[in-house]
Amino acid sequence: MTSNELRKKFFSFFEKRGHKMVKSSSLIPDDPSVLLTTAGMQQFKAYLTGVVDPMKAFNSKAVCSIQKCFRTTDIDEVGDFSHLTLFEMTGNFSFGEYFKERAIPLSFEFLTSEEGLGLDPQRLYVSCFKGDDEVPADKEAIEIWQKQFAKAGINAKVGERIFLYGREKNWWEAGPGPCGPDAEMFYELDKPHDKKFGATCHPNCDCGHFMEIGNDVFVQYNKTKEGKYEQLAQKGIDNGRGFERLVMVTQNKDTVFETDLFAPIIEQIKEVSHALDPKITRILADHLRSSIFLLADGVRPSNKEAGYILRRLLRRVMAYSSKYDIHADLFPLVLDRVVDTFGEAYPELNNKKEIIDAYYTEKGKFEKTLGEGIKIFNGLLSQSEGETFFVQLQRMLGFKKVQKTLSGKDAFSIYETYGFPKELMQEFCKEKKVAFDEAGFDEEYKKHQEISRAGAEKKFGGHGLLLDTGELKAGSKEDMDKVIRLHTATHLLQKALRNTLGEEVKQMGSDINPERGRFDFSFSRKLTEDEVKKVEDEVNDVISKDLPVYFKEMPIEEAKKTGALFFFKEKYPNVVKVYFVGPDAALGGKPYSIEFCGGPHVEHTSQVGSFKIQKQESVGAGTRRIKFLIK
Repeated sequence: MTSNELRKKFFSFFEKRGHKMVKSSSLIPDDPSVLLTTAGMQQFKAYLTGVVDPMKAFNSKAVCSIQKCFRTTDIDEVGDFSHLTLFEMTGNFSFGEYFKERAIPLSFEFLTSEEGLGLDPQRLYVSCFKGDDEVPADKEAIEIWQKQFAKAGINAKVGERIFLYGREKNWWEAGPGPCGPDAEMFYELDKPHDKKFGATCHPNCDCGHFMEIGNDVFVQYNKTKEGKYEQLAQKGIDNGRGFERLVMVTQNKDTVFETDLFAPIIEQIKEVSHALDPKITRILADHLRSSIFLLADGVRPSNKEAGYILRRLLRRVMAYSSKYDIHADLFPLVLDRVVDTFGEAYPELNNKKEIIDAYYTEKGKFEKTLGEGIKIFNGLLSQSEGETFFVQLQRMLGFKKVQKTLSGKDAFSIYETYGFPKELMQEFCKEKKVAFDEAGFDEEYKKHQEISRAGAEKKFGGHGLLLDTGELKAGSKEDMDKVIRLHTATHLLQKALRNTLGEEVKQMGSDINPERGRFDFSFSRKLTEDEVKKVEDEVNDVISKDLPVYFKEMPIEEAKKTGALFFFKEKYPNVVKVYFVGPDAALGGKPYSIEFCGGPHVEHTSQVGSFKIQKQESVGAGTRRIKFLIK
């Protein structure tokens, strides 16, 4: 079946079995612990932990999704038969609706039945948690899997069909909080076992004979701060399957790059390039596709966070294009192929003008920085001796000492001067049989980051404040005045949203800089134009009343009794500040707004200025984002 047919079949299968379909959230997450969305469960964390009621958001405790994800941990593996930076994850989730007794049969049926993918159960293998001193073996999962295989006439013995591994393979945990064992599904490929990876093959062997195609996480424990594991009252299911890998096995291909997800992109690259090494072609295909998805979700190239990841991908593509003499501009050509393949599933990709404009802006910056360096490198590469190569290169950069190892310090200078990607320098060194000091480079880069961080702290004069409601960013007294006004406006906005939309609205995050405020909140649909206007009018009305804004410090339990709103993601101290907007209740007045907050704020609402909602958008299932301005 085609990838689009598989996509539709997945949703049809789980919707018929009581799951509510949820659209993919953005690659820009609402989770500050990660730079990009890394897993299908990310947008559902609050529901898995029981913090947010799934019935209010989805009218269901069971959902399914195909989530676009991004992981930089696999970037060095890209180019083999299955690893990618951007990938899609098909997932079905239960927030207390069902547990292993239904989750495992659903996985088996989806993979092997005709209504599902119709894969050969004889090629399916499973791994389960073998247990340790703290948590027992997952005997329940083992027994349920054995029953499923028995339906297909397979005697699933442990060590033959079901394999047991420890925490490094079959346990999901991310610090204190919900965690649990998992069961991974592997598909046997035609690639023979390579004995250099061990005398015998098994599902987690690295030889490529087996490929993981799914993982069922059983969220049944809570890890305390003391490191103890306690059974959760509400158990959850997080079942994920790599979409590209499912397409690969259903289309009977040897690599994900041969599927209809990548074949048009690979074909386009081959059409305009010379005979490239297959691995380089795959890297280009992956990085181009990933960059397009990041740009479509609003990420822009920069020297920090997600923007740095995007810049690294784009500049690697540009450097390879120069190195391998690809005269055509690959990006717009591949963009058309990506939109043809994924535009129906992800409509944001159809905004081609905005994507292409952002790309050319970055391309111009790269060419300006790197243009002369590229010419020099090409000339130097014509030299036959590695030492000659570096003599000229080091002279160009002002170095005196000749060496056959490119030191980390020198390599970082090249990186800073010309923007050369580290990976490309490593390839140049490999060609010339010159050692590359990777550890030294990484150390220099780390020093650079620390200097940059210290410079930022000096620039902000110690006034960059991390508040309970988000991060204030200000570089001057004027900036600080603006962000304090914007920060106060978030309190007014949250109250106005709750008055207009109901108590379902709860703050999910915020970000404030001198140009604008951003407020994320729990709500299940887009606001109507009338609702937006009503919220705007209420905020401006409160501002015009010139209400007092003040705080009181009190023990946290006493603070909670005031009815104050607080940011559920935060961990608060024993004594907290509670900010009030409006008359003092002790004097007989009723405050307009009460919230936990670290401050600072204006003293009267009239100091905020006029309030205007700039735009609203979705940032995940059940979460909306409002960007606003003040004048």
